[in-house]
Amino acid sequence: MTTTMFDQIFGLPVHALVVHAAVIFAPLLAALSIAYAVLPRVRHRLDWALVATALAALASVFAAKESGERLEHRMFGGRVPEAIEVHSGFAGILLPLTALMTVVSLALVWLTRARRAPVGTGPRAAVLAVSAVAVILAVAVGYYAVRTGHTGATAVWGA
Repeated sequence: MTTTMFDQIFGLPVHALVVHAAVIFAPLLAALSIAYAVLPRVRHRLDWALVATALAALASVFAAKESGERLEHRMFGGRVPEAIEVHSGFAGILLPLTALMTVVSLALVWLTRARRAPVGTGPRAAVLAVSAVAVILAVAVGYYAVRTGHTGATAVWGA
């Protein structure tokens, strides 16, 4: 039998280990992105935290989704319960939203840092537009992170 990177670690399902990182980093990315977008005075304090959180959120959501698919295949093969299908559907939306949120967050940091440079000035309209997109995406990422986590917990532990 072959195993994959997202299957097991020391006999434990990888999903059970990495899902907690996704549950932490995706909502944290949403919160930091909103703070960064709407509180210009504290941006300089949040630059690297937002960059690191964006990358950690994307990596952890990706790992959670991939390991969840491996666990689903291992446990159910072709007969997946409806609760797992619902959970998987939310995860399928959360991953691309988190990827987009990561790109927008990195762009926002880049744009605002360019505006703070003594010589360079990023266009104010671009900063405002990207900030608005960041807030909208943050709300979506937060929503889908909560829905994905809740449906997963309900599928495992019941109502």
